Amino acid sequence: MTERPLRADARRNAERLVLAAREVFAERGVDVPLDDIARHAGVGNATLYRRFPTREALLEAVYRDRVEQLHAHALDQPGEPGEALTAWLLEIVRDGSSSRGLTATLKAALQREGADVAWCRHLILDAAEQLLARAQDAGAIRPDVTAIQLLKLANGIAFSTEHDPDADHQAEHLLTLTLTGLNPRC
Repeated sequence: MTERPLRADARRNAERLVLAAREVFAERGVDVPLDDIARHAGVGNATLYRRFPTREALLEAVYRDRVEQLHAHALDQPGEPGEALTAWLLEIVRDGSSSRGLTATLKAALQREGADVAWCRHLILDAAEQLLARAQDAGAIRPDVTAIQLLKLANGIAFSTEHDPDADHQAEHLLTLTLTGLNPRC
């Protein structure tokens, strides 16, 4: 079944809701009441729920562009394969550590099977697998490490540092320690 194109006013409302959600999620976390997002967007809560029937659907709309960027960045990472993997994982960890609850919410969503998040799971896993394979072929990462394990480590680092006042620094330091341990030469 194909989706019908949205009317111009419905499209504008959806765009306002996504922008409002991005702002409110960044300020107050992803557990904010959805009615607050509708108010911030200047629309009724029925408009929000008609367009985004679940919190996960709204999160998908808010973060779809960022997940697609992360996938593209993985494929375009320059330099030595181990450094490319590290740079990409650092980007993921920094995003997660600065997103006030996004890490936990996306982790829960990614663990559920279903069409709502299949696109996200596919893009992030594909990126991680490609970068990891190159790093393993170059001898920079142990051969027994999987992409899922790397993503769990990155998620754990992001989750544990998201409320730190120096979240980026802490996330980078923990990621460096983790990746050092994954180096087969250690």
